[in-house]
Amino acid sequence: MIAEPLFEEKRDEKTGRVKTYRDNPLYFLKRTNISWYKGICLYFYYSLAIWLPDPPRPLGVIAQPLRTFFARKIFLRSGRDLKISRNVRFGSGRHVVVGDYVGINENCWIGNDTVIGNDVMFGPEVTILSGGHNFSRTDIPMREQGATPRKPVVIGDDVWIGTRVTILPGVKIGSHSILAAGSIVTKDVPEWAIVAGNPAVIKKYRKNVEHV
Repeated sequence: MIAEPLFEEKRDEKTGRVKTYRDNPLYFLKRTNISWYKGICLYFYYSLAIWLPDPPRPLGVIAQPLRTFFARKIFLRSGRDLKISRNVRFGSGRHVVVGDYVGINENCWIGNDTVIGNDVMFGPEVTILSGGHNFSRTDIPMREQGATPRKPVVIGDDVWIGTRVTILPGVKIGSHSILAAGSIVTKDVPEWAIVAGNPAVIKKYRKNVEHV
């Protein structure tokens, strides 16, 4: 499991404020510690490939493989038959791991250190979070307090994630489970479970299994 920060925050020694990042490509490459090659792939992915159409629209049969090609170069590891639809975002993607036969639908946001198993289906507009902001101090703005330690989300095999599901940091999704559309998943989901709601709760199991 990847738990180390993706980049080092620069804090003022006296005030504890996090210094504002500069929005330019060179600074991004430095603070995320990624190679020039992956940086170029990120540039073409977010500048061009992300906006191209999906099948069956014209050019979709060319655009989707191109988008998937760049994603494979960006991810830490990816399996067979990966499909990335338009407007899927994953930050730097530096620590994303994806298994075999995974389809990520349009407008999804994937935390850049998410681990996804085999045979996972994503509905549109799924959000997976693996980080947050500190807010304990009241004397300075929250934006200057820096990020909390990252807690990657881990998704098992054979999982169906419905439209507009949100998964919070550190959650583990058991294999063969279903997350119903619109669910806010705040805690671990056991294998074979079907969960729904805000916060998501177990509605039933897909098969009779023993659970502690």
